[in-house]
Amino acid sequence: MNLEPSPSASNSHDLANKQIKDVQTCLAVVREALEDVKAKDIVSLDISTISNVADAIVIASGTSTRHIKSLADNVAEEARKAGFRPIGVEGERDAEWILIDLGFVVVHVMLPTARKFYDLESLWRTAPETVA
Repeated sequence: MNLEPSPSASNSHDLANKQIKDVQTCLAVVREALEDVKAKDIVSLDISTISNVADAIVIASGTSTRHIKSLADNVAEEARKAGFRPIGVEGERDAEWILIDLGFVVVHVMLPTARKFYDLESLWRTAPETVA
C-alpha cells in the first residue's frame, strides 16, 4: 500500500501562488501596454472571488475608434511578447468597445460614451479595485 501524497496534493499551494503571480504579471503588462498608447481612466478590478470567468478585469477608455483599436492591438501584442496568448479579441470591426480575453485577465477598451452607457464598474462594484 502506497501512502505517499499525490503530486497534485503537494503542489496545490504552489499552483495557487503561481496563478496569483501570473495574474499580477499579466495585469502589469496590460497596464503598461495601455499607458504606452495613452489610455484614459484605467481601472483594474479583482473579480476572482465573485466570478469563475477570470481573476481580474481591466477597463480603459480611448479618445476615438482609431485610438481604441491601437490600444487593443498594443495590449494583445505586449501580452503575446510576455507569454500571455489572447484567447479572443472581440469588437475590432466597430472599435467602440474591444474586449481582449487573456484568460486570467479580461481587458475592455471602450469609447467614453460606451463606457458610461454599459457602466461595467457598477456591474462589478462588489469587486475591490486592484493595484497593478
